Amino acid sequence: MAETRYTKDHEYIRIEGDTGTIGITDYAQGQLGDVVFVELPSVGKAVVKGGEAAVVESVKAASEVYAPVSGEVVAVNSELEAAPGAVNEDPAGKGWFVKLKLTNPAELESLLSEAEYQDYVKTL
Repeated sequence: MAETRYTKDHEYIRIEGDTGTIGITDYAQGQLGDVVFVELPSVGKAVVKGGEAAVVESVKAASEVYAPVSGEVVAVNSELEAAPGAVNEDPAGKGWFVKLKLTNPAELESLLSEAEYQDYVKTL
């Protein structure tokens, strides 16, 4: 079963084996408003924890999607280029951005559990 962890910047990473699927949370897409453009990295790009993994633009703002952990991009959701609204419709499903092969799984320990993230959002 996949485990999902969260950042205080409202990214999630769903872990399956040594791969993590990264996207933004429902809270984040709600704050952004209608997503109109997504810029994805190239497959093979190395990203570091806290570094830019993708860019999302909405009618309100452009924002970076930060990598919750370090890794190598092994897949991107190219369907978002034609249908960026999937980020709003299903952020935890078809609205994912990139898949990373983890280079330092220990970095997951610093991320929030779902319950911790939900408690954090209540304080905002």
